[in-house]
Amino acid sequence: MPRMSRTAVLLLLIVSSSVFLLFQLYYYRKYVSKQPGPHLLNPAGHLTASHVQWQTVKKFLALAQHFKLPLFLADTAALSLLSQHALQQHDRLEREPPCSFLCTGRPFTSFAVYANLWKYDPGFLLAAEQKGFELLELRGEDPRLASLDTLSGEKIPLYFLFRLHSYVIQVVFLYERSGNYLWHGALRLKADMDRSFAPFKLLDYGRHAGAYDRPQVVLTVLDNLDVRVPRNVTLFLAEQRQARFLECRYRDARNFLQLYPDDSSAAAVDFRRKAKSLLHLAARTLSHLGVPFWLSSGTCLGWFRQCNIITYGRDVDIGIFIADFRSDMIAAFRDAGLSLKHKFGKVEDSLELSFLSDEVKLDIFFFYEEGDVVWNGGTQAKSGRKFKYIFPRFSLCWAELLELKVRVPCETLDYLMANYGTTWGVPVRSWDWKSSPSNVQENGVWPLAEWSELIQVY
Repeated sequence: MPRMSRTAVLLLLIVSSSVFLLFQLYYYRKYVSKQPGPHLLNPAGHLTASHVQWQTVKKFLALAQHFKLPLFLADTAALSLLSQHALQQHDRLEREPPCSFLCTGRPFTSFAVYANLWKYDPGFLLAAEQKGFELLELRGEDPRLASLDTLSGEKIPLYFLFRLHSYVIQVVFLYERSGNYLWHGALRLKADMDRSFAPFKLLDYGRHAGAYDRPQVVLTVLDNLDVRVPRNVTLFLAEQRQARFLECRYRDARNFLQLYPDDSSAAAVDFRRKAKSLLHLAARTLSHLGVPFWLSSGTCLGWFRQCNIITYGRDVDIGIFIADFRSDMIAAFRDAGLSLKHKFGKVEDSLELSFLSDEVKLDIFFFYEEGDVVWNGGTQAKSGRKFKYIFPRFSLCWAELLELKVRVPCETLDYLMANYGTTWGVPVRSWDWKSSPSNVQENGVWPLAEWSELIQVY
């Protein structure tokens, strides 16, 4: 009898386990497998964090599509997985794991929206809340309405942060600027905002303002979801890493102009027009060559101090790292209609080019990296004397001058103080390039036998 009881109990356990297993299979097929998209279960049979992440993105994209939100995937981790090779291998994507791109392991996903293509609709935010999303909306001043004459206080949406199941969707608004580029603002929390709402230090966007060329986007399918992505993923990611943007300091510029009124003479207006044309032409020429440049010397000072060109300088100054020099640069500027005024130095030492267009000079200073400093050279044509202008190392940021997106040293004040000293804020009309700069040093003399090659004046 005891032996039969043990057998009966064993059979009962086997039957019970089988029934429970059949019930799990039935539930999975009836309720889970009918939902489109990847189904990621851990060994215990529970939905994983990846599935929660995928479901959150799916729900958000459905809302965005319903309200015609013109957005595209801007998440750096997800886009990094989208190599150009993978995008071209559609058959390979079919064999990838269920959530290969959108499930990045991070507690957020970033999207960007073209602000000028979407009319702000409170209904979108209401619908998101009804779907269970928590919302944090961040606004800031609209820099497009700021000028020397008026400092706009109008607020515009900069970011939407949606949270569901501790997972965050970041939406960054990209606005058209007058320089024909896209801009987003910095993410700044007010004192009364919940600082635990999102992992703010980890977010892809918001640490600082950013500037981008408009990317072409294409509609594709990622992890069984329709998603728009930049056509050139590699280029977009490269831009994102170097997108930091510095706004013109309109308040300080207005204070400066109250002390030192701007020159509004016909000659000054004419010079600004010509300088703007020349700067745009130089930017197009160097862009075609793939050569980055930044505003230097007096042109950089004008942007930083008064948000404009200094009219009494009578030239446009730009800087280029010597590593980016190209041998066809002179020919490219000549093809663009500029004439070579002088060529000093050589690629290995103190190279300097100067072009002329419509009576305005374009000075190109080439910078050399040396230890913890960088420097550019100068040459006096009549004596062959060499000079050296030393700057602390700097990184490059985007800015806007004369309706053009241009680079400037991010550490602008340090850069200008090296060149102009602590009195950079006071206009100096009498300037000797050999002795006035704070960072100038004598650097020897070019050998007389090499003058014909190293000192060329046209």
